[in-house]
Amino acid sequence: MKLQSDPHSGANTITGYGDGYVEINKTPYAHAVVLSSDGAISEWSAHSFDNLEAHHFSQLVDLKPELILIGTGKRQRFPKPELLKALISAKIGFEIMDSQAACRTYNILVGEGRQVLLALIVEPV
Repeated sequence: MKLQSDPHSGANTITGYGDGYVEINKTPYAHAVVLSSDGAISEWSAHSFDNLEAHHFSQLVDLKPELILIGTGKRQRFPKPELLKALISAKIGFEIMDSQAACRTYNILVGEGRQVLLALIVEPV
């Protein structure tokens, strides 16, 4: 699926998403990523939903986003509440959705100028 970006915004945007990849600023990534609206793109060590642990979410707190979107792969799955404790304690809002919906929502929020972080699981083909 191709997504449209605003080339004048200067923020990172998702420009495509499909089986086994996500495209950020027209560069494909075939692994889980953490993407900040203000410039940082890094590999996320949570390579699959089944290996999610508390430290995967704790590392997101340090980035101090306004909101975190968590893309859980091809389908929406909810992590155990105890894994999200760091986000709740830091009073950081989060939304959990399938990765494709997370990509679309991320682009909308970036377009609104929000300080959003996308933590995205990209499932292999």
